Amino acid sequence: MIKLSFMTFLLDPACFVAPRMESGDLYAFFDERLLKKKAKELAPCLNSCCLFLIGMMGCGKTTVGKVLSEALGYAFADSDTCVEQAVGEIPVAQIFQEHGESVFRDNESKALQELSSKSQLVVATGGGAVLHPINWEYMRKGITVFLDVPLDALARRIAAVGTDSRPLLDFDSGDPYTKALMSLSPLLEKRVEKYSSADVTVSLSKLADDLEEDVSHLTPTIIAIEVLEQIEKYLRGKKKTFNSHFPLDLPEFSSF
Repeated sequence: MIKLSFMTFLLDPACFVAPRMESGDLYAFFDERLLKKKAKELAPCLNSCCLFLIGMMGCGKTTVGKVLSEALGYAFADSDTCVEQAVGEIPVAQIFQEHGESVFRDNESKALQELSSKSQLVVATGGGAVLHPINWEYMRKGITVFLDVPLDALARRIAAVGTDSRPLLDFDSGDPYTKALMSLSPLLEKRVEKYSSADVTVSLSKLADDLEEDVSHLTPTIIAIEVLEQIEKYLRGKKKTFNSHFPLDLPEFSSF
């Protein structure tokens, strides 16, 4: 995480509206400005390549992906939605039930192949997409970003919204949190090594510690800022590849 002087924004005349806001709106206002500033400066360095968000179900790939795409001026795609459209406009859970997981995975790979041929696109992938090597060939055409959310936080999120749309979490009645935790644990164990192969890892646990916040209080905007920050660090290490588009001295940014 990087730190930004609060005065940076206060010196901007546009920010004199801030005192009229509620405290929550005030922080959201500055977060939005920081995200836009960061995205504007980093976008040229991406050379129009796609961003592929990977991670467990419920980690926020779709929500954060939409925030990132808007900030960068990119389009957004959800690979699950692409599969649903390809199979006949039916939900993922129904595809698993009526056609089986193999049909879903085959169509998922086809979707990623198609999406990887595009530019200026943020893609939210399915949680299990990382298990198939061919998918990595497609995603390596862009930058892969692992949203690493603590298992406890994932279980709480999923328990809160239900599991009807989560075909791999079809468990009996009982305490939703405990059941979600027990179902997610073996899935994560199976996938975590693959997730760690991402170009960029954004640890929400570390981000929360840096901000002295609970993981549940991290907004999609704050997470998106951290994604861009970690991508910047990644590109600095790859600047020879991006030499014609990557500034030698990028400015430092931060959250509050």
